Amino acid sequence: MAQHRIVLFYCFTPLADPEAVRLWQRTLCEGLGLRGRIIVSPDGINATVGGELNAVKGYLRATKEYPGFRKLDVKWSEGTAQDFPRLSVKARAELVSFGAPGELEVGAEGVIGGGSRLTPEQLHELVASGSAAEDTRREVVFFDGRNAFEAQIGRFKGAVVPDTSTTHDFLAELDSGKYDDLKDRPVVTYCTGGIRCEILTAHMRRRGFQEVYQLDGGIVRYGEAYGDAGLWEGSLYVFDRRMRLEFSEDAATIGRCARCAAPTSDFHNCSDPACRRLTLYCPQCAASPETLRCPDGCQPAQPAQTPAPSVTAG
Repeated sequence: MAQHRIVLFYCFTPLADPEAVRLWQRTLCEGLGLRGRIIVSPDGINATVGGELNAVKGYLRATKEYPGFRKLDVKWSEGTAQDFPRLSVKARAELVSFGAPGELEVGAEGVIGGGSRLTPEQLHELVASGSAAEDTRREVVFFDGRNAFEAQIGRFKGAVVPDTSTTHDFLAELDSGKYDDLKDRPVVTYCTGGIRCEILTAHMRRRGFQEVYQLDGGIVRYGEAYGDAGLWEGSLYVFDRRMRLEFSEDAATIGRCARCAAPTSDFHNCSDPACRRLTLYCPQCAASPETLRCPDGCQPAQPAQTPAPSVTAG
């Protein structure tokens, strides 16, 4: 029986012709029977694809033949092409839609001016040194670089979770003054696979944050190293039909049902076809259309949030 896998990767490198790269990537994936989502921009590539194991390996070999993509850091996980409804390959102005493509500087070695990278082990060392310091301002602050609803089911213990519904909200949050007291503190940003923090840390440094770090490889790499025996708690939200991942059988359930507050890590779309808001519900409340409804009232104007494959979960 054939094995199947999903891979996630990104690479910041200047691309002179993103449209040509887009067409090449689509042709490559179609020929190998892969599904997923790939975004190409003048700043590089961001991809999540799944399929038969040998096809995925062939895709990676071919992709790494492109000079700028030779050093891809690929993250593997269980899954198949069926976890994605289709293959989507698009060219956009930004790899992650912060809404400020003109602010980001990218060179041959990646993002210019971003935060210092920390391995999971170095993260623990930094946290330990901050905890041992006499000055409480040296204690590490975790800063969630994902959308706030993702943090409902999993986050680093004690993390700051910005009030963001989309990535577009982050710059307004940073400019609001809410986090000015952190500008002289050691701040560690984290996200699913690392890509959002590559950009977020650069924006934070431009706004006066003095000591900014990014968790290299994101939550995925941390989970591979420490599972649920470290500083992470809960489940990892992913933007495909799997919806979430756990790093071990010991994963805590920190989410709460929007209706009855029972522990849950399961997201469901509101049963109202005009709403479809993605919200946490326990199995009992999700079992009936009457209780699978937004408890505070639906918002028909909101676009549907049916789970879709996304590499902005990186």
